[in-house]
Amino acid sequence: MQLFLMRHGEAGFDAPSDRERKLTDAGRTQTGYMANWLAKQISHFDLVIVSPYLRAQQTWQEVSKHLSEPRKWLVLDDVTPSGDAIRAVDVVLAYAEQYKAENVLVIAHMPILGFMVSELVAGIEPPLFATSAVAHIDKHAQNASFVAMTAPHQVVV
Repeated sequence: MQLFLMRHGEAGFDAPSDRERKLTDAGRTQTGYMANWLAKQISHFDLVIVSPYLRAQQTWQEVSKHLSEPRKWLVLDDVTPSGDAIRAVDVVLAYAEQYKAENVLVIAHMPILGFMVSELVAGIEPPLFATSAVAHIDKHAQNASFVAMTAPHQVVV
């Protein structure tokens, strides 16, 4: 399975709660760059999992403009910023198995994304994700390898 873990785009702080923070214009632009990059890496996603927080939902809206419709997409509370990384990994892998997904995209937040990487790939410290950055993990059976981390400033427009 090819697993892509993406942090939401840059979000503003002018919101009644963390859950309601919106993407900034820069966040939409960053996300567009990464969506184009993703479209070049992979032809389609079988499964997309998105946090219910507004900035993650808006990130998915931007990304979905550049990709074909996934077979299945879900909104899960398990991938919110304060979620439990072990549970989040278990849930993502369970849904991937249920839907026989070979290509999976998760759009979520820090710090859970960093902890999910270290849960998936033995011996790796939790990486920091820039906004809109994507970590690519190649997961097969009990083994997983960290392929790359790509951020918007690394993508050629």
